[in-house]
Amino acid sequence: MAVRVHRSSGGVSVHLRLTPKGGRDAVEGWMTGADGTDYLKARVRAVAEDGKANDALVELLAEALSVPKSSVRIAAGGTARLKRVEIAGAAAVLAARLEALGDAP
Repeated sequence: MAVRVHRSSGGVSVHLRLTPKGGRDAVEGWMTGADGTDYLKARVRAVAEDGKANDALVELLAEALSVPKSSVRIAAGGTARLKRVEIAGAAAVLAARLEALGDAP
């Protein structure tokens, strides 16, 4: 299995695929892309305009991981479906919480 969660001294980062206008706000688990990269799959009700979907994603991840919204940052892919998200905090705790989100069906 590829590395899903990348740890650093200040927290963790993950690859994520976001579906805007997804009908509900939910983290749907881990998937593997065609290139072998593991990414977290999420959907939000917000539309992908003026950063609304990204703001909803930050709020969703903060709630799912029990961290403040200020700890979640979209580091790359702000206008793309595939993003790299950084979460500040205790890397071991955050990695365990992210892995616990499970595999998508």
